[in-house]
Amino acid sequence: MQDKPLMETSFSDLKLVNRGKVRDIYDLGEHLLIVATDRISAFDVVMPNPIPDKGRILTQLSKFWFRQMESIVAHHLVSTEVDDYPKSCHKYRQYLEERSMLVRKAKPLPVECIVRGYLSGSGWQDYKREGKICGIRLPKGMVESAKLDQPIFTPSTKAEKGIHDENIDYETFQKIVGEKLAAHICNISLMIYRKALDIADNNGIIIADTKLEFGLCDGQLLLIDELLTPDSSRFWPKDHYKPGGPQKSFDKQFLRDYLISIDWNRKPPAPEIPQEIINKTRDRYLEALKRLVS
Repeated sequence: MQDKPLMETSFSDLKLVNRGKVRDIYDLGEHLLIVATDRISAFDVVMPNPIPDKGRILTQLSKFWFRQMESIVAHHLVSTEVDDYPKSCHKYRQYLEERSMLVRKAKPLPVECIVRGYLSGSGWQDYKREGKICGIRLPKGMVESAKLDQPIFTPSTKAEKGIHDENIDYETFQKIVGEKLAAHICNISLMIYRKALDIADNNGIIIADTKLEFGLCDGQLLLIDELLTPDSSRFWPKDHYKPGGPQKSFDKQFLRDYLISIDWNRKPPAPEIPQEIINKTRDRYLEALKRLVS
């Protein structure tokens, strides 16, 4: 790894349909081409500096996890091999290798499907204010990073770039996607999380929580976007876990902590990231990949 970081793609003869916080998406007709750049966001704002190899790491982890979850639910991934892509993509091989996915088209559901096994992040903030997360009442006296008795499904809205997602209760989730589909997604999300938890545990990682995305393709529910990466999950080293405060991590919490320390107002424009923070963030992402995909 460690080529020149890729901040953005521009494939003039391919149809760009979306440039997200991290991914550039091209419409290839029957399929979509998703390219994971080295952009990184925090507090829903894209940083001005890339994290070298981040897109490759995210893609390799997603590929690993999609295959692991095939017994639970279908997914959108067709291939990560450039030779399998349409010929129009081959000239861009140097930008696509190890950091792109050819995927089935699906209509994304307008919700984030979050599963939490530990009390952290916005869930911890909600618990401190209300004693519950997304309408789910939790025991009194819990501490930050505490393990929950059982994983919980805590959906949120899916916000546009620069706008914060908002946690919603299950009843609101049902109204958005429908009662039957809501129950199906909730069940699948919990199954995915529990399976991932066991796999990660055997590799010295605690998955504190994760965000899943689903879409519909010809009436079939598909797992889409990315899956169980340091961008969409909190990965904690098992041997350092100690409830009662923030944890060491293999995800972008390290970057968030730095931004909090400099009192950034969490609004664009984002500040420049020091090289030391860039290097240490990359190291954490790479460690997650090495531990899980060996």
